[in-house]
Amino acid sequence: MKKVIVTTTINPPTEAIERFDARSDWTIVVIGDLKTPKDYKLKNGLYISPAEQEKYDQKLSDAIGWKCIQRRSFGLLWAHDMKADVVAVIDDDNIPYEGWGEDLLLGKEVEVNYYDTDLPAFDPVGATNEKHLWHRGYPLQLVPKRDYSRIKKQKIICDVQADFWNGDPDIDAVCRMIYAPECNFEPGFFPLAANKPAPFNSQNTFLKGSLLKDYFLFPHVGRMDDIWAAYYVQARGAKVVFNKASVYQQRNIHDLVVDMKKEYIGYENNFELLKAISHDPETLLAYLPERSKQAFALYRRHFNA
Repeated sequence: MKKVIVTTTINPPTEAIERFDARSDWTIVVIGDLKTPKDYKLKNGLYISPAEQEKYDQKLSDAIGWKCIQRRSFGLLWAHDMKADVVAVIDDDNIPYEGWGEDLLLGKEVEVNYYDTDLPAFDPVGATNEKHLWHRGYPLQLVPKRDYSRIKKQKIICDVQADFWNGDPDIDAVCRMIYAPECNFEPGFFPLAANKPAPFNSQNTFLKGSLLKDYFLFPHVGRMDDIWAAYYVQARGAKVVFNKASVYQQRNIHDLVVDMKKEYIGYENNFELLKAISHDPETLLAYLPERSKQAFALYRRHFNA
């Protein structure tokens, strides 16, 4: 089985990257950006320079733009070309625990803590011991309405395995400003899934290689790039299972006001977007700026050969 790790960075190899690079059972692909050190090197994995990306697809590079985390979509294309069966998308501040990436749930029938909700979306963070927090990209209008009382054991086939992250979790800027949490998610709450779509991110997430055509980190929509990717693949039928924390997130420095501004497009649109794509996944395109739609079309060309 071919297993590929994908990320992008502007930093020299971090502790997390070095640990992922040391794994003999995975190949890491690091996508460079304009600020990435020119002498960036890995011991085992692949570093893809800006020049290599432009040579690979200049039009897509122009449509995505530079100095943005969405460059990692080039890593998804590299994984596709490598015929990856499993792709793990990570951040360079996700320090993996012992056993990371082992005993994967993908493609298996998994017994989960299964939640039923009448809301248009499910928040996985509130189903844990950190009930006061919520996942980035979950509609703010729904936070006070969350109800986890309808729970049962159920078996589902896992297409996406979204592992959690101890330390500084993936919550939105509003939530982080209020609580500034340091989390230790209790394993007993996992694995978990729901009858409605849930936000999952592009850090510490495992996907079937067959999903890559529909999984694209949309540029020019701020910090909704991976959230809208998550909602889109679920609208097209992918089933996500949230699993116990397998990394410690030692979060890079962020300006929370800047983060909040980048999340505003989600605060404004996520509720209506979820209702729209539940009837037709392609209605997501109506929420994208033109340059983002162009980038998605250019990305998908690579899967049509």
